[in-house]
Amino acid sequence: MRPVIGITSYVEQARWGVWDVPAVVLPFRYVERVEAAGATAVVLPPGAAGDGAVLDRLDAVVFAGGADLDPSLYGAQPHAQTTGLRPERDAAEVPLMRAALDRDLPTLGICRGMQVLSVVCGGSLVQHLPDVVGHEGHRPSPGVYGLHDVRLEPGSRAAAILGDRVSVPSYHHQGLDSPGSLTVTGWADDETPEVVEHPDRRFAIGVLWHPEAGDDLRLFEALVTAVR
Repeated sequence: MRPVIGITSYVEQARWGVWDVPAVVLPFRYVERVEAAGATAVVLPPGAAGDGAVLDRLDAVVFAGGADLDPSLYGAQPHAQTTGLRPERDAAEVPLMRAALDRDLPTLGICRGMQVLSVVCGGSLVQHLPDVVGHEGHRPSPGVYGLHDVRLEPGSRAAAILGDRVSVPSYHHQGLDSPGSLTVTGWADDETPEVVEHPDRRFAIGVLWHPEAGDDLRLFEALVTAVR
C-alpha cells in the first residue's frame, strides 16, 4: 500500500466563483510532489493538525511553508519586517511537530516547516536575513523564487539524498540563528544555514528552500523510503 503523508496547510481568505471566504489552502505542488514520490497526500487543516492523534493515521508528515513564526516562540521581540503572523498555524504546528518527533515519525520541514522544527528543538531565527547578508537573493521580489546553490555536509543524510551540492528555489526572508539540538548540514553560498537534521531521529530534516517548487523529487522520495 502507498504510505499516507500529511501536509500542513493554511487558513486564508480565498476567492473562487461567487465565493470570498476563509478557506483551507495549500499550493497544489506539495500534493503533486508527494504523490509523484509514491505516497498518498492528505491535507491537514490547522485544527486537525493541532491534535497529535491525527498522527495515528499517518506514515509521515510534511510541514509546509508559509507565514513567519511568532517570535515569542523563541523568546524574541518582533522585527519590523516580521509580519502576517498566523497564530492558528503556530498553535497547531508546534505541538504537532513535537508529537511527530516524540513518535519518531518521518518528518520533512519546508521553509517555515524547517523553522518550526528548529524552534521546537530549542533553536532561534534571524527575523530578516537581508540585515545579515546584505542582499535579497533568498526572496528577490514578491512571488518570485530565488535560485541559488546549497553545499551539503559530506556524510550527512542530506548529502546522501542530494549529493555535495544542489541548486534550489528559495523564497524566505528569515533564516536560522541557532539550530538548538539539531545539526546544520547545508549552507547557501552566503554561509546562511539551509538544512538541519535531527541527529536522533530516523528521518527529521528541514530545508529552508522550496523543493515542491522545482522538479527534484529526491527529498520527497527519501521521505517515502523512510516510511518503508
